[in-house]
Amino acid sequence: MKRALLLLALLMIHGCGGDGEGQQRPLTLIVPTAPGGGTDTVARVLATQAEPALGAPIGVKNLPGASSAIGMFQGANAPADGETLTMVVAELAILKSLGLADIDHRGFAPIMLVNYDPAAITVRWDAPYDTINEFLDYAREHPNALLMGNSGTGSIWHVAAETFGHATDTRYTHVPYEGAAPAITALLGGHIDAVSVSAAEVLPYVNSGEFKILGVMAEQRIEALPQAPTFTEAGVDTPAFGTWRGLVVPAGTPQERIDQLAAAFAEAAQSSEFQAFMASRGFGIQILPPAEFASFLDEQAVFFERTLSTLGLAP
Repeated sequence: MKRALLLLALLMIHGCGGDGEGQQRPLTLIVPTAPGGGTDTVARVLATQAEPALGAPIGVKNLPGASSAIGMFQGANAPADGETLTMVVAELAILKSLGLADIDHRGFAPIMLVNYDPAAITVRWDAPYDTINEFLDYAREHPNALLMGNSGTGSIWHVAAETFGHATDTRYTHVPYEGAAPAITALLGGHIDAVSVSAAEVLPYVNSGEFKILGVMAEQRIEALPQAPTFTEAGVDTPAFGTWRGLVVPAGTPQERIDQLAAAFAEAAQSSEFQAFMASRGFGIQILPPAEFASFLDEQAVFFERTLSTLGLAP
């Protein structure tokens, strides 16, 4: 009898552990950037909206550093059981070509592309230039004098600044930070002169009057910032350039689990809460399902390999 009661108790404990029918184990979403930045906030809101469809809580784990390589490397090497997702960023297509990290999109199975945001050149409200051409005039007269903050050496915003400098024949002193949020904080404090992060990431400070965007590296103006001109409008010949964010799991994850996650996050992306958040923060929504996201990742790898070679950044 005692053995029977002990067995029953053990079965009851096991049944309350979250593995019973209709219950799912908690998931982890790795964010390879610092808390408070664009990638972090997008990931957290999207994860919250996906929890009901998945029937499980999603814990966000920030692992910034090395231009997002640390977090993405850990995500690629997580067990391929569908319980660990990673919010990958454009650096995934950059780091290997720069020789900074042995990681690329082939270490993952794509779930969904989430968004795309163009780069922008942003300065403090009291900067002595009000247009991108005034900024460029100063930069040409004072090579390397302007401190341009970015989200880390080899990061998308570092490459954006290098692309901007190459296209405009200007030179800057590039200052790396562990993510866009610390770079923005440095600009707020007057420690640097400009940042080359996305317009969406500086939108709150533009709206509060603390920052001004001199130009956006896009073909069209951003809906949330209609007052910010594109470089093309200002007569500055620069290519469209920006970052993207997407959800992935480790390569080798069962297809059934990939399909389940893709369906849940697609539903989350269509939620009114997520749509409203993205609109209020100026983030661009660009949803691609697994197969299309896989093709996009292949294209990005080729694009950045060529871009880095042109800029002389590839080893």
